[in-house]
Amino acid sequence: MGIAELLFASPTAKASATIDGRPITIKYGAPSVRGRQIFGETGLLSTDWTYPVWRAGANAATTLITRADLDIGGVHVSAGTYSLYVLVKDPDNWKLIVNRQTGQGGHIYNARMDLGRVDMKMDRPKAPVEKLRYTITTAGNTGTIQIEWENHVASVPIRKT
Repeated sequence: MGIAELLFASPTAKASATIDGRPITIKYGAPSVRGRQIFGETGLLSTDWTYPVWRAGANAATTLITRADLDIGGVHVSAGTYSLYVLVKDPDNWKLIVNRQTGQGGHIYNARMDLGRVDMKMDRPKAPVEKLRYTITTAGNTGTIQIEWENHVASVPIRKT
């Protein structure tokens, strides 16, 4: 067990893939639902200091590391390190936020550092998703980033530029 698992209730996790031979990694804290309502005006996330912006995980802000220049849903993201947030005010219509600030705790969000906001395609899982899960799927120079948690599945297309 790592130090992060000893300090935080939500374990660290990561999703990785390559796009046209270049690595992409998302590092995040993976909380569990544990019978709680997560999204909506009375949900757990509505008590976060940055609500309606969510750190897209638990503990520290979620990190995107890409060694490729990407188009994420229409936003140009140069190779580098970024933080990911999600605007969840409307639980059925999320926006992925790519932010230039990195290394901050989960309760710190600076909108002036936003690189861009992207509408996410929303869906429902076949069964509730207990533990937050990111996946990155790619084929050649295109792919998808997907977030699954509770009764929500949100995805956004990516493309190497």
